[in-house]
Amino acid sequence: MEYNLADLFESVVDVVPDREALVYLDHPGTGAERRLTYAELDAAANRIGHHLLDSGIRPGEHLGLHLCNGVEYLQTVLGCLKARIVPVNVNYRYVEEELVYLYRDADLVAVVFDAEFEDRVAAARPRAEKLRHLVRVGAGGSLGMPFTEAEAGGSAERGFPARSADDQFIIYTGGTTGMPKGVMWRQEDLFFAGLGGGAPTGEPVKKPEELAERVAAGGSGITFFPAPPLMHGTSTLTAFIGFDFGQRVVLHRKFVPEEVLRTIEKEKVTSISLVGDAMLRPLIDALGGPMKGTDCSSVFSVSSSGAIMSETVRRQFLELVPHVMLLNNFGSSESGFNGTATEDAGPERGFRIRVNSRTQVVDPATREPVAVGEVGRVAQCGHVPLGYYNDPVKTAETFFEKDGQRWVLLGDMATVDEEGVVTVLGRGSQCINTGGEKVYPEEVEQALKSHPDVYDALVAGVPDAKWGHHVAAVVQLREGADRPSLEDIQTHCRSHLAGYKIPRRLVVTDTIRRSPSGKADYRWAREVAEAAEA
Repeated sequence: MEYNLADLFESVVDVVPDREALVYLDHPGTGAERRLTYAELDAAANRIGHHLLDSGIRPGEHLGLHLCNGVEYLQTVLGCLKARIVPVNVNYRYVEEELVYLYRDADLVAVVFDAEFEDRVAAARPRAEKLRHLVRVGAGGSLGMPFTEAEAGGSAERGFPARSADDQFIIYTGGTTGMPKGVMWRQEDLFFAGLGGGAPTGEPVKKPEELAERVAAGGSGITFFPAPPLMHGTSTLTAFIGFDFGQRVVLHRKFVPEEVLRTIEKEKVTSISLVGDAMLRPLIDALGGPMKGTDCSSVFSVSSSGAIMSETVRRQFLELVPHVMLLNNFGSSESGFNGTATEDAGPERGFRIRVNSRTQVVDPATREPVAVGEVGRVAQCGHVPLGYYNDPVKTAETFFEKDGQRWVLLGDMATVDEEGVVTVLGRGSQCINTGGEKVYPEEVEQALKSHPDVYDALVAGVPDAKWGHHVAAVVQLREGADRPSLEDIQTHCRSHLAGYKIPRRLVVTDTIRRSPSGKADYRWAREVAEAAEA
C-alpha cells in the first residue's frame, strides 16, 4: 500500500464501513437529503470508476468536474482516483471562451457536468478536440449520458489495477493573475501538504497503513462542513480530510446562509470551512436576524482559506457564538497548508502566521532566505507540486530545486521577524506602487472593514500622473447606512494606516464582486475604480 488517496480511502472504508460518511441536504430538484455510509460511498465510487474505464478512458487521462456541490462530485473524484484517471476541477461560472481554454489546456477527454450548464458545455465541446465522453448530472437536458445510467452500468466491486503514490491530482487555480493554471500534484505530496498527512493538527502518519489504524482506534462524532464550492481545491481537500479521519462530511449544493445555519443545528456540525468575510458576514447577519437563536453549540472551529476573516468581522461573530475557535489558515493550490494566523493579527500588524518548518520567506532572485524585516516571497519545500500542466515557462518561474529539495515560490509577499513569525503583506501582483511606496490591498481592506458603515471592501491602484498610482477603495455599505464621505473614510483609516496607504478615491457600489467561494475579484475592482476616476 502506498500514499495513494484511493488506497487510503479504501483502507478507512474497511475499518468503518457502516459509519455515515457523506450527507447531502439539498439534492437538486427534490429538496430531499441523501446519506451514504462509507461502504455505500465506496460502492458508488466503484461504479463510476468502472464506467469510465469501460467507456475507454485510460489511466492517466484527464476528466473535468463541471459540477456544483453534490454527492456526484465527490463520488466522481473518488471514482477517478480508483481508476487512476486524473480529476480536474472546472469553475462552473466560466462562459464558453473560458471553458474552451480550460478544456483544451487540461487535455480533458471526459467531462461530468450539471444539466444546468449544458448549453455552455455544448458550445465549448466542438473546439475541445480531445473531449470524447460526457456524463450529465441532474434532470433535464439531452447532452451526454445521464449520470444515473453511467452509475447503474458500472460494477460496485473494487477490482481496479494497482495504484501508485505518483498518480496525479490536478487543481486548476482561479486565474486571478492571468489564465487558469493546472497545478500538478503527486498524490503522496498532496496527502502530506494539503491533507496534513492524516492528522492536520497533529503528528502525520508514518506509514499508509497507520491511517486506518488511527480511524479504528478513534471514535466518530466530528462533522466537517465545507461551505464553499468543491470546484475550489480547499473544499475538496476539506472533504478528504474528513474521510481520512473516518468522520462525516456535510454538503450543500450552494452557499445559502440560513440553510447553512439550519444544517449546523440539525446535523451538529463541529467544523466549518469557508472563505473570509464574504461568507462569515452573511452568517452573522442571519444569526442576528432571521436565524437568531440557532443552536450553534456543536461548532468547535470555523476556518478560512483563500481570504482572511478580518478582525472586525471575527469580533462580531464571536459576540454571537463566543465559544468557537476562528482560524485564518494560509495556503494555496501550489503549496497546500502553510500555517495559521496568530491571535495578534489585525489591520495594524498585518496577517501574521506561524508557519510550518517547510516554509520560508526568500529573495525571489537568489531564492535565499531574507533578513529579518526585509520583504521577500513565501516559499515552501518538500511535498510540493510537480509544476503547472502544459506551462513550462510558468513552471520554471515558480518551481525550483535547492539543496536537493523541490521548492515552490508563491506569489505572496511577506516579512519574517526574530521569532520566525511571518507577516503576509499580500499578493505581489496586486501590490500598488504609489510614489515608490508599496501598498498591499489586504491591509487597507481590513482597515476599511472596521468602519461602522462598511460591509465589504476591495482596494485597487488607479493611475496617477504624480504618484504613478494612488489607492482607491471600492466599498459596499451596510444596509441602511448613510453614505460616508471620502474624508470620513480617510479619517477612520488614519488610525490604522500610514498616510501613503490612505485611499484617495472612494467608490460606493451595491455589491462587491467575488467568486462563488468569496475570493476577491481585483480585476473588477480596478475597472470600477478606473471608471469612477474617468
